[in-house]
Amino acid sequence: MASTRLGDGVTGDAELIAAVRTGDAAAFGTLYERHAGAAWVVARQYTHSHADADDVVADAFTAVHGALQRGNGPESAFRAYLFTVVRRTAADRREKARRVEPTDDLATLERGTAWAGTAEEPALEGFERGVVSRAFHSLPERWQAVLWHSEVEGLSPAQIAPILGLTANGVAALAYRAREGLRQAYLQQHLQDPLDEGCRDVSGKLGAYVRGGLGTRESAQVEKHLDGCADCRALVLELGDVNHGMRAVVAPLVLGLVGLGALAHVLPVGGGLAAGAAALGTTAAGAGAAGGCGVTANSAVRATRCRWSTRCAVTY
Repeated sequence: MASTRLGDGVTGDAELIAAVRTGDAAAFGTLYERHAGAAWVVARQYTHSHADADDVVADAFTAVHGALQRGNGPESAFRAYLFTVVRRTAADRREKARRVEPTDDLATLERGTAWAGTAEEPALEGFERGVVSRAFHSLPERWQAVLWHSEVEGLSPAQIAPILGLTANGVAALAYRAREGLRQAYLQQHLQDPLDEGCRDVSGKLGAYVRGGLGTRESAQVEKHLDGCADCRALVLELGDVNHGMRAVVAPLVLGLVGLGALAHVLPVGGGLAAGAAALGTTAAGAGAAGGCGVTANSAVRATRCRWSTRCAVTY
């Protein structure tokens, strides 16, 4: 694997993940500082208090750490994987609150992660089986990661650069290749579905049609077919606007329907939990109350969760 360390010493997520798998706790601390704030914004969509969000994020990071040490989890797409675990952690905590005898099962939190294509919300079941989801999951994980950061979160190349261990120009080039790859994957997935004769006749021309590369006669043939085919019209929409499919289909599968509210905010990169509180315009107790780690000194349970933060100011 090519080095993912930038000239200024910033290390990309893929290299940090590889280090965590070898037992490097400091590498996981860096991942925590980089992504805990964004995870906290997602957690707040599912919780009733800042303190509950702190606990969800802590439990989610513990589950992700365990997954990585067991050889599971992502290779580079850490952030979306984490968001899915946050969503499932919040759901698990709600379920435990309703049970007389709660049980701990970290495997549940890892099940159906961002790239597994499993949604527990009935409203999302159709998304999983659709062309957009199948096409996205067929891409290399690094392409999935850059598309998530750029098309769903709306981060700039400069903001994405430290996450992927690239320069801003490198991110822009990778995003371009990933978008083109996704368009091709849309077409491939579409061709795998049963097609009638009319769809087969034009399916190979849709990519060129979107790019304006067809002649007058062929364009007219495609447009005549599109007038009467809703499936091909939908595919043309996705080919022409990658952002639409990412936000309308992939984002709900990762964040859940409730969690989509997190996208109304700029999800921070770096700064620990305090950055998440700042993104939501709050400085209340909870996130950021303990030097950025989110742990309060009067919580013995949370004391063990402080190990991921390199900026904790609490002593026990």
